[in-house]
Amino acid sequence: MGANITVRGRTALVRGAHSLQGASVTGTDLRAAAALVIAGLGAAGETILDGLEYLDRGYDRMVEKLVCCAAHVRRSES
Repeated sequence: MGANITVRGRTALVRGAHSLQGASVTGTDLRAAAALVIAGLGAAGETILDGLEYLDRGYDRMVEKLVCCAAHVRRSES
């Protein structure tokens, strides 16, 4: 999505970008998936999120709620 990330052991140094770019991303747990949804909403272009099973377990009707807030969100089961 455009950030410069360096991982050393159990530490990650994240240097942000001036703007995020949409990308294909994977949520590996509930918090990661939710954070990627937020990042995708703020990114330019399209973000495709895999790992929806985590969001489904943690948030009820997330897509409908985001659409009510004027977000352009579409869920695909493919």
